[in-house]
Amino acid sequence: MAGKTGAATTRARANGTRAAATKEQTTFTEHTPHGRLTAQRGLYAGPSPVVSKDLYAEVREGVVTRKRGSLSLEPSARVSGNTYFGRFPASYWQRWTTVREVQVELVATGAGLIAVRASDYEGEPRTVAAQELQGASKQAVTFTAKLDKFLDGGALWLDLETEAGQQLTVEQVRWTVAPPEQVRPTAVTICTMNRADDCLQNLQALAGDISSLDTLDAIYVADQGTDRVDSRDGFAQVEKDLGGKLHYITQPNLGGAGGFTRGLYEVAGHTETEHANVLFMDDDVLLEPDLVVRMTAFSNLAANPIIVGGQMLNLLHPHQLHVGAEYARLNTLEPGMPVEHSLSTANLLGVDEETGKPNRQERRVDAGYNGWWSCLIPYEVVRETGYPMPFFFQWDDAEYSYRARAHGFPTVTLPGAGVWHADFHWKDWDEWHRYFNLRNSIITAALHSEFNLTVLCRVLMAQLVRYLLGMQYGLTHTLIKAVEDFLEGPEILRDGGVAAMKEIREIRARYPETKRYDPTEVPGIASNDIGIINSPGRPALQRVVLVKRIIDRLRGRNRFGLGAIPTDEASWWHVALFDTAVVTDASQEGVRVRKYDRDRMLDLGKRGIRVLNRLRKEGRGVQEQYKRAMPELTSRENWKRLYEL
Repeated sequence: MAGKTGAATTRARANGTRAAATKEQTTFTEHTPHGRLTAQRGLYAGPSPVVSKDLYAEVREGVVTRKRGSLSLEPSARVSGNTYFGRFPASYWQRWTTVREVQVELVATGAGLIAVRASDYEGEPRTVAAQELQGASKQAVTFTAKLDKFLDGGALWLDLETEAGQQLTVEQVRWTVAPPEQVRPTAVTICTMNRADDCLQNLQALAGDISSLDTLDAIYVADQGTDRVDSRDGFAQVEKDLGGKLHYITQPNLGGAGGFTRGLYEVAGHTETEHANVLFMDDDVLLEPDLVVRMTAFSNLAANPIIVGGQMLNLLHPHQLHVGAEYARLNTLEPGMPVEHSLSTANLLGVDEETGKPNRQERRVDAGYNGWWSCLIPYEVVRETGYPMPFFFQWDDAEYSYRARAHGFPTVTLPGAGVWHADFHWKDWDEWHRYFNLRNSIITAALHSEFNLTVLCRVLMAQLVRYLLGMQYGLTHTLIKAVEDFLEGPEILRDGGVAAMKEIREIRARYPETKRYDPTEVPGIASNDIGIINSPGRPALQRVVLVKRIIDRLRGRNRFGLGAIPTDEASWWHVALFDTAVVTDASQEGVRVRKYDRDRMLDLGKRGIRVLNRLRKEGRGVQEQYKRAMPELTSRENWKRLYEL
C-alpha cells in the first residue's frame, strides 16, 4: 500500500508510566486508486454464528445455502437482499456524496433471475434492472443503478430467483462507485481497558478480512488497563497477520475520551495530508469488518468532510437495532433521543406494527451525534474543531459532534454500517459512571445550548427527589457531587478525570445500596423472606402521589416492611412504599438492597437544594469559564501533557 515508511508495535515506558514512544510509524498519505472503489460487499452470513443470516439475506422460498461470500439457490427458490446488511443506503449516498450511480458487480454460475430492486421513502419496492441467466459459468455480471430518486429515503438491494430445474450461485458481490482522485488513508483506533480477550477478538476479525480493507492503513490500540492485550497468546500472531499495520500503545487510564483521542493525536502527528480519517471502535463490540469498507468509502466520496457514524445493534439481541439516528436534548440533559422517523429498539427481522412493512430505515434522517462504538472523524474536523474534551468518558461523543457541527461538520449515521454492542438497558443506572454522565452533560449544555438554568435546575431537582424517594442515597450523592464539580469550573478537567473517578468510587462505597448481591445471599435478610411485591403501574395523578410519598417519607411511614421489586417496576412511586426493597439489578446478575434512612435522606436533600441554588446563581459565570477554557482543554498540547509525552 502506498505511503508506508514502516510500522511496528510500540511498547515503551515514559516517566514511569505506560506511554508511547514510536520507533517506526505509519506516515499517512493519500493513495492513488486502482479501479473502482468498493462501497460495500455482498455478504450472506455474519461474523459469528450468534448472528442471524436473515440480517444479510432473507430466504423467501425454497432451499438456499448462505455462506459469508456466496449464495446458492436450489430449484424454485427466492432470496432477497432487502435486509439490514444487504441494502445499499442509496438515499444517504445521494444526499451526502458526489456519487450519482453505483454498480453491482458479481460472479454467477447456473441459471436464474438476478434483479436490482429499490425502495422509496415509504418503503414501496420497484425493479431497477434485471437479467435472466442460462448456463452461466463463473460469468461476470454488472448492473448500474442511478442514485437519483432517493433524496427523502430509500435503498437498493439484490433479489435472486430460480424456477423449476434451475440452480444459481452468486459470489464476489460488490457495490462499487467511481473513485475519488485520491483515496483517504484511514486508521482504526480501539480504546481498551481490561477487556483483553474482547479486544484481541476484534483485532483477529480485522486481520481475517485485511485483504478487503483497502483503505485501512493502520490500527492503533490504546491499552489503558492492567490486564493487557499483548499478554494473550494470540497477540503475536494477530500482529503478524495485520502485516505491520498494528500500533500497540500503553498509556495511563484516561477513560474512553483519552483512549480514542490517542488515535487522533497519533494520526495528526504522522500525516502528510489533511485528508485522513480516524475510525473509533469500542473494544467490546462484535465487529462486522465490512463496517470499515462502508464507512471509509462513504467518507471518501462525501461532498464535504463529515463525521460518519456507524449504528449499534444490541449484542444480547443481535436482531435488534438500538437506534437509527439520535440526538441530545442538551438543556434537559437527555442523550440518545431517537430522531423523528428513525427506528428505535427495532426488531430488524420483524415488521412495523402499524404499517405491516419490514422494519427498515427507509426515510433518511439527520443525526445530532453518534456514539463512539464506531465513528469516523476526518482530519479536517480535528484541524478546525480541536480534539475531544478530556471528559474521561460519557458525553464526549455528543459534545464533539455538536462542537463539530458548529464548525460546519455534521454527523451522518450510516444505515447498514453496524456493530453489536452490549444492550444499554441491561446496564444499571446506579453506578459510578453516572457521575461523569451528569457532570459532562451539564458541561456540554453550558458549551452548546442556551443553558437555561431555570429549566436545568428543575430537571436536576426532579432527579434528586426521585432518587431520594427511591432510597438511592449513593446515587443522590453522585448527582450532588457532579453538580459541585461542574461549579468548580474547568480546573476539574485538568487531569482528564482520574481523580474524579477515584473520588466518586470512594463516595459511593459508603452507601450499602450501591453494592450488588447474589439474590440468595443478601446480608441480614433470609432468602425465603423476600417475596415479590409488584407495582400497580404508573399513577394517573403523579404530582398528587409525589406529594403524598414525600409526606409519608418525612413522617417515616411505609406500606411494606420488606419486598422484592423487579427492575422494570422499581419506580419512585412504588419503591417509596417500602422500608426495605430488594431491587433486581438491571444487569439481571444480582440485587441491590435499598433501606429507608431518614437522616441520610434529609441531609442529602438539604445538600442537594443548596448546590442547585448555587447552580442557579453561579451557573452563568461558570459557563463562561468553560467557554474560555475550551480551546486550551481541547488542544494538542493539553493532550500531550495528559499522555505524559
